Amino acid sequence: GVALGAWPRVAMEASELWVGFVGAGRMAGGLVRGLLQAGKVPASNVLASAPSDKNLDAWRELGCRTTHCNLEVVHRSTLVFLATKPHILPGVLEEIRPAVGSHHIVVSLVAGVTIQTLQRLLPPWTKVLRIMPNLPCVVQAGAMVFSRGSNAGDEEAALLKSLLSSCGLCEEVPESYIDIHTGLSGSGVAYVYLFAEALAEGAVKMGMPGALASRIAAQTLLGAAKMLLETGEHPAKLRGDVCTPGGTTIYALHQLEKGALRATVMDAVEAATNRACDMAKD
Repeated sequence: GVALGAWPRVAMEASELWVGFVGAGRMAGGLVRGLLQAGKVPASNVLASAPSDKNLDAWRELGCRTTHCNLEVVHRSTLVFLATKPHILPGVLEEIRPAVGSHHIVVSLVAGVTIQTLQRLLPPWTKVLRIMPNLPCVVQAGAMVFSRGSNAGDEEAALLKSLLSSCGLCEEVPESYIDIHTGLSGSGVAYVYLFAEALAEGAVKMGMPGALASRIAAQTLLGAAKMLLETGEHPAKLRGDVCTPGGTTIYALHQLEKGALRATVMDAVEAATNRACDMAKD
């Protein structure tokens, strides 16, 4: 890692926020890119730890500091993101527990680990929040939800929300919604990729080159989503607006209804949510 000589132990003003990541995988990398590109935190104020250099090289290219020592991250940060694999987390919490002070804000990205578990394995005063991001955080178009533990107040929630809004949509929710968010949004990006692939293949079948069809399909999804967010209309209303009597769209929608698109997608969200719940129990 980089030598970390004269870092202040604690500094809490927004400009002097010291941010640590325990675990440096894809999701953590997506969040840090969002924070850096929005200018929320200077790269020199970010310290990430991971067991090997495999993931850390990318962080060093961004200008972040890196280490192999999880304790060092806690000692030198005020805001600590936990981004390990679920089965590793209990050991990591045991390791960092002695270094966690009342000034720390600990934010877990770890799937399936409840706030109750985090609070049990950390000192009783720890300010704990739990977030569930999704992959488009990497391009600042993420959808994230977060919940706060019993010691995290409005100030911590507001800080997290202002930081994470640089990565996309960010909503505070009851913790019971986190598994649903996983099924809707965490896994949901994959359902959308499947749909985009199918749209493009339909156009290829009709004679359009694949690369062009894929670009148009992607832009179609982006435009449709942007209209939903910016108009605030119910999807059914916007869908109705596209359907002229006897036109092309209603013929296509009839085929989608025959294929039970809506019921199938609802089943998919349910299956992924149930799986997220099961993983939390293991």
